[in-house]
Amino acid sequence: MNKSELIDAIQAVLGKDATKRSADEALEAVLSSIASGVKKDGKVQIIGFGTFEVKKRAARQGRNPKTGEAMKINASTSVGFKPSSALKASL
Repeated sequence: MNKSELIDAIQAVLGKDATKRSADEALEAVLSSIASGVKKDGKVQIIGFGTFEVKKRAARQGRNPKTGEAMKINASTSVGFKPSSALKASL
C-alpha cells in the first residue's frame, strides 16, 4: 500500500462526506504528530499498534561492496518501529 492508497482507505472509512483532501490532511496530521513526538520524547507508543522509537547505531567498519575495500561507517540515528502483540496476532 502506498500513500495515495492509504488516503483512499482513510476516505472510505470516514464516509462519503469526506474528501480526499480531508483524508490527506488527517494522514499528514498523524504522521507529523508521530514525527514530532519521536523528535521531542524519543518514543511514541500507540496502544494496539506499536511503538516508534529513536535508535542509535555506533560507528563501525564496513566494506565497499564494489571494491571490497574497508571503510568507516559513521554513527547514525534513525527511527525504529516495534509492532504490538495485537498487531502481530492480527497478521
